[in-house]
Amino acid sequence: MRKNGAITAILLTLGVCIAGLQMMPAWGQTSDAPTAIAKSLGTVKTITGNALRLAPASGPEVSVSVEPGARILRMAPGDKDLKNAASIQLEEVKVGDTVRVRGHAMGNAIDALEVLVITSSAVDAVREQVRQDWQKRGVGGIVESVDTASGNVNLSLPSLAGKKTVVVHTSPNTVLYRYAADSARPEDAKQVKLQDIQVGDQLRARGNRGADGSELTAEEIYTGVFPQFPAVVKAIDASTGLLSVQDLATKKTVQVKITADSQLHKIPAEMAQGFAMRLKGGMPAGTSGAAPHAASGSAPPVGEPANGSAAQAGGGGSPGGGAAWRRGGGGPPDLSRILSRLPASTLAELDLKKGDAVYILATEGTPTGARTAITLLSGVEPILQAAPNAGQAMMLTPWSLGGAPGGDASQ
Repeated sequence: MRKNGAITAILLTLGVCIAGLQMMPAWGQTSDAPTAIAKSLGTVKTITGNALRLAPASGPEVSVSVEPGARILRMAPGDKDLKNAASIQLEEVKVGDTVRVRGHAMGNAIDALEVLVITSSAVDAVREQVRQDWQKRGVGGIVESVDTASGNVNLSLPSLAGKKTVVVHTSPNTVLYRYAADSARPEDAKQVKLQDIQVGDQLRARGNRGADGSELTAEEIYTGVFPQFPAVVKAIDASTGLLSVQDLATKKTVQVKITADSQLHKIPAEMAQGFAMRLKGGMPAGTSGAAPHAASGSAPPVGEPANGSAAQAGGGGSPGGGAAWRRGGGGPPDLSRILSRLPASTLAELDLKKGDAVYILATEGTPTGARTAITLLSGVEPILQAAPNAGQAMMLTPWSLGGAPGGDASQ
């Protein structure tokens, strides 16, 4: 579900294939009448003969029977109409492809007269293009102020090296989205106006930067509220994935729900100690330690080689010299780069117990529901005890680990 939704959101953001499919005229809505004409957009989950099973971005799955003689067309990235679509055979449709079908409906099934296909390889290519563009032209930080008259947003990029401010310029052509209160998925974000952006929001913008990097003219903006806090575990309901934790800053008890989308990581003790020593300024030059290496198949952080090796990224394999521990070529450690090299864990693998310290990045939540964990880190005790600025060093964003359009942004 996460993959399907993310792909849909990315393509909609660019206004490419799926946007074209959705902009095409409707032929009617699904009904129980066998002669009704219906359409459905989703990802192919299974193929059996001429029968497809579609998983839409939301709602129940749809059974599709492709009629003999049905028109099957493949659209290329960027196409918004059918003039350049290529005719293909049903055998060329693969699991994972995105399709829109049109045909006769009976309940939640469709006898398809037309199938429009966007191949998974095309989706992946566009997805990669968008990711690279966000990295090249994106910036993310905390909203300091909003001037609706001028259309400017002052964005703070906090770090241990000192605060940096970027002025984000908007125009009538800038598209703004706000994340839902209980979701970090871009596809769940709603289009909003500039006055809906609030001081303290986390904001991500993509556009053209000024020569000195202090300004950005935004084409697209995503904003929302994502609390993050150190906490101590009070209770765990493994059957429901619900944690009861005490926020160490407010001393309040908070309910946090772990879902399939939550990113859980356990920081190894040696790695946490190395990070903490750098915070204290106590890591001797040249000291060797555990170099965090990329998990198999994970994408490298921005500016580092695809092989994922900290030793080969310059500076050797030590926490004091490896690029995974630092921003750029030096300075304070960067937790997001460390986490990008850790394998994902499950709640069972974390083996949390009452009294364990954790660091949580969560959704804003609703008044009556638990917050949903975006990222939860265990093994953080040495870091939290390291220095007064440890909390700032652990600042995470919902996009720092790939949870927002395009992944992490270069700063």
